[in-house]
Amino acid sequence: MKSRLVIRAGVALAGVALLAACSGPTGTNSQTTQNNSAPAAGDLKVAVITHGTAGDAFWSVVKVGAEDAGKQLGVGVTYNSDGDPGAQAKLIDNAVSQKVGGIVVSMANPDALKTSIENAVKAGIPVITINSGSAKSVEFGAMAHVGQEESIAGEEAGKKLKAAGKTKLLCVIHEAGNTGLNQRCDGARTGFGGTVENLQVDISNPTDIEARIKAKLQSDTAIDGVLALNPQVAVNAASAIKGASSKAQVATFDLNADVVSSIKAGDVLFAVDQQQYEQGYLPIVMLKLFKENANTLGGGKPVLTGPGFVDKSNVDKVAEYAKAGKR
Repeated sequence: MKSRLVIRAGVALAGVALLAACSGPTGTNSQTTQNNSAPAAGDLKVAVITHGTAGDAFWSVVKVGAEDAGKQLGVGVTYNSDGDPGAQAKLIDNAVSQKVGGIVVSMANPDALKTSIENAVKAGIPVITINSGSAKSVEFGAMAHVGQEESIAGEEAGKKLKAAGKTKLLCVIHEAGNTGLNQRCDGARTGFGGTVENLQVDISNPTDIEARIKAKLQSDTAIDGVLALNPQVAVNAASAIKGASSKAQVATFDLNADVVSSIKAGDVLFAVDQQQYEQGYLPIVMLKLFKENANTLGGGKPVLTGPGFVDKSNVDKVAEYAKAGKR
């Protein structure tokens, strides 16, 4: 649940965003262990380092958010990503050696990044964690965390699926070792109250994702709900349901243009929207304010960007932004 402090923080940051000039680049897929962005001019240099894998459109939106903030605020932003925790830790080490002015990092596997993040903090570099790993953020010395609480979001998704009349749920995990994804499924299990079974797939192999979901639905016809934890997986799941002639319906975490279209068509019930554009944008604003005015946000608690829900009742409002790569 959002505290008053979190709400005030979001309002303050929204004000900064409204005062800044707007730009609207189209999102592009992140590339593993590769610098994907040219630094903007500015005295403050920030390294954004995520666990996004190549081809995952979710992280393209995070990247666009960070780059938009950099351009608007005169902050030099570089974006790098690697789905391998050890390689991601090396990217953090490289940023420390380059003496950047700030680091923004997602922590799908917090323990693998602990030493690298702590070394950054010891070097006097402010660190903001995003998206996942909020429970370890303060412990590792980060000044703030921006994201959604995965267990709470999962619980709310489970409640919505139960209210939709579903009785048996398949929760599809697309990245092995990502603690946040397991928290989503665990939360869904709590909120749903009925039977929830996890299915492990590989985000980099969409053909196999569809085949695995289809096979599961064919072998267990009692499954009437599929909870995807990624918008690309949601599209694969919707196709698998049709291929299996199943009665199941899909809900998903996160949003892109394909999911927007699927919600409109009735192939996806709803999307849990954590507004990942803000997870890229807000940390740049926060680091800028910290450098220039010694401001901090959150008071040791996460600055929440979700969960929100997109369904047929409000999908038209966000469709245009999704097409622009910002939702």
